[in-house]
Amino acid sequence: MSIQLFDKTSKEISRRVSLNYSTSFSLGIRLLGKEYQWAVFATYGFVRFADEIVDTFHNYDKAKLLREFKIQTYQAIEQGISTNPVLHSFQLAANQFGISNDLIEPFFESMEQDLHKNEYDVQEYNEYIYGSAEVVGLMCLKIFCKGDEKQYNELLPYARSLGAAFQKVNFLRDIKSDIEERGRVYFPDVDFTSFNENDKLSIIEDVKKDFENAYKGIIKLPMGCRLGVYTAYIYYLKLLEKIERTTAAEIMNRRIRIPNSQKIALLAESYVREKWMPA
Repeated sequence: MSIQLFDKTSKEISRRVSLNYSTSFSLGIRLLGKEYQWAVFATYGFVRFADEIVDTFHNYDKAKLLREFKIQTYQAIEQGISTNPVLHSFQLAANQFGISNDLIEPFFESMEQDLHKNEYDVQEYNEYIYGSAEVVGLMCLKIFCKGDEKQYNELLPYARSLGAAFQKVNFLRDIKSDIEERGRVYFPDVDFTSFNENDKLSIIEDVKKDFENAYKGIIKLPMGCRLGVYTAYIYYLKLLEKIERTTAAEIMNRRIRIPNSQKIALLAESYVREKWMPA
């Protein structure tokens, strides 16, 4: 029996991880061209597992587990194999598409911050977002560009903006659980003991700028990945709009969601809109 079966099984496991943990991201990934799907699922599975270590493994030594996961990640990429199926599929993507340590290391640095840091100033906030979200967008962009460094460098700032927009929306959506369950406050210069409409709208205006810049890059993406990325963009934009319509007090008391029925409608909307984008 050949290694190809293990490769295939590892890719399927990363896909299942993605489907189990995020219906919204998985919907966008499944709209990508077949040549991109497995690698983006592999990337999402990798970052999801690291995030799980710091967010949910409360009865275990998180620092030790994250440190071991990091070592195993680099070993998998260097050796071209791992007995951890999620890391094996990620190393296949990293080695094929050139996802290098200059993107992986900032990601782990941000995950390490979540182990001990509870509040951020402006510089720390921007560095955290870069490592936790923008580099994930850049990993995906490496996959989409398939080795075309000129195209990658042209689209890089837009991919960073999209990653930042997604993460900031997540922060707004998860304020209640971040504060109550994890003791974390990401947004700088905001007093969440008196979070108000002005605070909310100031954050939202910043996120809108990220979305506006990200759109400029989406229309330049290769056709095989544009619809999938645009669908995720539309989903998060609609989530931001729903948060904007929600009072600051409500945001502090419940997690804002898009119902599954509405996600299907957003898919149809994205499909139509993407067809009218410039080729």
